[in-house]
Parts: sequence; structure tokens; C-alpha cells
Amino acid sequence: MGAIRIFVFLLGAFYLGCGPAQADKRVALVIGNSAYKSVPRLTNPVNDASLVGGMFRKAGFDTVDVKLDLSVVDMRKALREFGSKAREADVAVIYYAGHGIELDGNNYLIPTDAALETDTDVFDEAFPLDRVLFAIEPAKQLRLVILDACRDNPFAKTMKRTVAARAIGRGLAKVEPTSPNTMIAFAAKAGSTASDGDSRNSPFAAALVERLPTPGLDLRKAFGFVRDDVLKNTGYKQEPYVYGSLGGDDVALVPAKPVAAGPQASPQDAIRRDYELALQAGNRDAWEAFLQAYPDGFYAGLARAQLKNVAAEEARTAAAEKARQAEDAKARLAAERATKAEQEKAAAAAKAAEEKRLAAEKAKQVEEAKAAAAEQRRKEAEAAAAKALADKQAAEKALAEKLASDKAVAEQKPQVANEQKVAAVAPTSSQPSLSPQEMTKLVQSELRRVGCLTASADGDWNASSQRSLTLFNKYAGTKLDAKLASFYALDAIKAKPGRVCPLVCDHGFKADGDACVKIACRAGYRVNDENECEKVQEKKPIATRDNSKGRDSERKQTEAAPASPQAKSSGQIICNAAGCRPIRSGCRLEANRAGVRGYGSGPGDVEVCN
Repeated sequence: MGAIRIFVFLLGAFYLGCGPAQADKRVALVIGNSAYKSVPRLTNPVNDASLVGGMFRKAGFDTVDVKLDLSVVDMRKALREFGSKAREADVAVIYYAGHGIELDGNNYLIPTDAALETDTDVFDEAFPLDRVLFAIEPAKQLRLVILDACRDNPFAKTMKRTVAARAIGRGLAKVEPTSPNTMIAFAAKAGSTASDGDSRNSPFAAALVERLPTPGLDLRKAFGFVRDDVLKNTGYKQEPYVYGSLGGDDVALVPAKPVAAGPQASPQDAIRRDYELALQAGNRDAWEAFLQAYPDGFYAGLARAQLKNVAAEEARTAAAEKARQAEDAKARLAAERATKAEQEKAAAAAKAAEEKRLAAEKAKQVEEAKAAAAEQRRKEAEAAAAKALADKQAAEKALAEKLASDKAVAEQKPQVANEQKVAAVAPTSSQPSLSPQEMTKLVQSELRRVGCLTASADGDWNASSQRSLTLFNKYAGTKLDAKLASFYALDAIKAKPGRVCPLVCDHGFKADGDACVKIACRAGYRVNDENECEKVQEKKPIATRDNSKGRDSERKQTEAAPASPQAKSSGQIICNAAGCRPIRSGCRLEANRAGVRGYGSGPGDVEVCN
């Protein structure tokens, strides 16, 4: 039943229009600057950036980087990193919400730590629009910059002019992109300002998320609808404008959904629609309502990851607000010349609040990465569903062709044979007509692919193959029958896009991707019991003394021992170059060449033993 549920989900995901992954790679950078240090805080840019970033994610962009409240250093780093991603992309989009300024006909985006006390500070503390265009220039098909930065700029009112004739414009200046297939969209026409809005989001951002994600809608028409919406919602006071040109073909931010052949209804239809609505809302209430309606299943796991991301963002915002309040209290006490103890207490509180803010920011980044990984898993599951359904359709087509062929052959035979043939093929099934050995080979090949089987696919469903399917059940959470290689097992294993069973290596080897490689230790090191390289301990030689005392004692005992009776009675000794000794028991001396015998031996005497 577990395999059937997995297949139903994958089949439903395919019919819901997921289809194969788009061939074009699309990347987006979203920046929202609200917390300016030298001028009053803007209300909506951070909210607008979060909303637009969610729109790009929902639209299926491969990479969406949302950056909030960037300093000049952080903004430079973000543009540099995004430029590297744009080099590998077909579509690159940058959205910016915050303050902008026009100086001598050139447009600049203003980081949160900019002071801009004089007009020349713009060159050092702000980013020219040309730098933004340079970041997206490597994209192959479409380059799009969206600027919600035409708000009434307080920097222009306080800025000192070093040259009286230098022009500081109201709003942004008109631009003409030189790169082909490049569009620049302003929230308000050149020379005019945009509204920050009275609600959570600006009118321009709200219109963008409503119009741009429409599948198959050409960008020029989409921005035309955005213009109409903003004009209507601002009482015809703000008119968005687009600069640049595209070719004659329609260019849509979200490609048109392919028309799926076959049945469109699916049990997962309502769940997916509600999930995408919650993803578009992107707040706690939406995700909690979704989980209350659908507490279990694949989409419930994704929703919990998104809810954790929302909670991390709320914690980050609260920590940032507390840190700001603590800094304000510290500055106020210093200004009021409070006691040293009070100032130290305020400074400690400000430090603790800042540490909490940094911790919350780090937690937010972790949860954001987890949410992105969850969305990636959803895409992979949908792609795997498409592949599994295509394989199943091919098998069903082969089965239908075989049945048609069998039927044609049966019609040419006598009625009795025809009845036997019909009886043989009557219990039709959606499974392909494969022999048991062929089915076994297919299942074994898929088990090898997901890392659960190390033996070759030989078509023999032996104990090793059964253990491998049992391992697959353990790590994939399925309940397939390990005693046989079935079509349901093949279908469930094919649905897994990558390795399922962990790679286990022998001692002295380590995992490297999907293979075990021998651990190579440098000279003087060896592999220990923990499979790690450790230094070989050198054995120092142990000095020993010769046991000369024992040998001297043994020699003295030999010299002091009395001679044997035979030697004593005969009194014969034999001498040679090594010295003289008594002859051994039972032996005698033979005469020497001179024929003289005596108690001593002469030259040529020999000891003879019988």
C-alpha cells in the first residue's frame, strides 16, 4: 500500500502541470533597504522584497537571493556574487526597493549606511545603476532590472552641493540600456516620485506580484497591466515606466504551462493549490491554516519547513527591534548625562540585544536554506514523477501493442484456440508483459542505482537481492515485498532520483561520492581502528648486557669438577693447537708417527673411540 500511495502522489504531481524542469536557468537577486541610519526609516521596502522574492520562488526560479538592509560593503558583495550566478543563467533579474538618487543625469542606489553629506559622497557611498546592469549583463536571454526606488528622497534635501550647477533630480533619470534584451522598469516615470503605500506593500510591488507570474504572459504586456493597476490605485498620481527593448518573440517571466494529455483531475489537486496559495501569502497564519487542513503528507512536511522559516524571520525582526531600542536607550542615557552605572547597564543591554539579533539572523539564514532545500525536494519529486509516469506509459503502450498482436494472431486460429487465447489474456493488468528474469534484472539495476545492491544484475532474485530490497524499504520508508521482484517495486525505486541506501566502505577505505576509495596516509602514518590516519610510534631499542657472569660461573664449575674415573685411571690426554684435554670415556690414543706412547700425546696422535 505504501508503494501505491507514493505512485498516486507522483502521478498526481505530474498531472497537476509540474512536468519536466524548465530548460532555461533563471536567477534573481532581491534587495530591500528600509533601516537607513542617517534618514528616517522606510516602511515597506523590506516587506516588498520579501513579497517579490516569494513570487520568484513560486515562479520556479532556480536561485532567489533575498537581501535586506544592506550596507555598502554588503551590497557590493551581493552584486559580485550574483554576477557569478548570472554568467551561468539564461534569465537574470534584480529587484531593488529603497532610496535612489539622480545626480547629473546618472542614477544611484543608496545603501543603508550612506550619509551623503555632500554631493561628491554619492560617488563613494552609493552604487551607480551601471554597476547593477554590469552584474546581469552575462545572462544569455533576458536581463531585467526592477527599481522601486523613486521614493521622495530626504538625502537630496540635506545634501550640500560642492558645485552650484550640479543637478540633483527629483526621482530617477531616464535611461537607455545599450545591451540587447535588457529591460529596466521604474516604479514611477523618470523625474517623478513613487508612493511607499499606506498598506504593508507599495502599490508597485503589489501589482508586480499580481501580474508578472502569469504563465506565458509577455513581459511588455505584463508591465502594461502593472502600469494600469498602479495608476488606478494611486489616483493617477504614479505612472510606472519601462525602458529598453526586446525582440519580436514573446518573452514571459514564467513560461506557459504545457497542456497535459490525459486526465486532469487528481486527489492532490486541492492540496497543491492550497499549498501554493500559502506560499504566495508567506505568513504564519497561512501556513498554520494549511497544516490544520492537511496535517500529514508530502506537502505538510514542506509547509512545516516554510513555517519554521517564517518563525525565524519573526524572531530576527523582533531581535533587531530590541537591539535598536537598546541602542536608543544607550544613546539617550549618554545624552542625558546619566550615572556611569546606568550607562554601563544600558551598554550591557545593548550588547546582549545585538548578540541576540546576530543569533536570530543566523537562525533565519539556516531556516531559509532549509525552506529552499524543501522546495528543491519538491521539484525533484515532481521531475521524478514525470519520469516514472513516462516509463509506465511506455510499458502500458508495449503491453497494448502485444495484446493487439496476440489478438490478431488468435483471430486467425480456430474458435477453440481463440477461446483458449482469450482466456489466457483476459485478466489484463497495467503491468508490462516482462518475463520474471527480465523484471528481476530491471529491479536489480534500479537497486544498484540507488546504492542498495552491490552485486551485478544477473536476473537471479537470491538472498543478496532480497536483502537489498529490505534495505531500500528501511531507508525509503516503503513496505515492498522483498521475496519477489515486482512491477510495484520497480516503480517505487525508479521514483527515487538519487542514492537511498548509505554507502558502507571496508576498513582502510572511505566514501567518495558513490564509490569507496582507499585511504592514503602520508609517510610515517597508518590507518588506525577508527579508519583515520595516525602517526606510527617508533620503537626505541632496549640496551642489554651480556650475561658474562653466568658464563664465568659455568666455566669455574667445569674446571672444578673432578675428572671421570676412566680419564683418571688412564691418565691419557690429547693436545692440539687449541690446548690439551683428557681423552673421552671409552676412547684411546693411537700411536703417533714416531711410535712413542705416553701420558701425553705427540705430533700425529689421534683419539680413537670404539
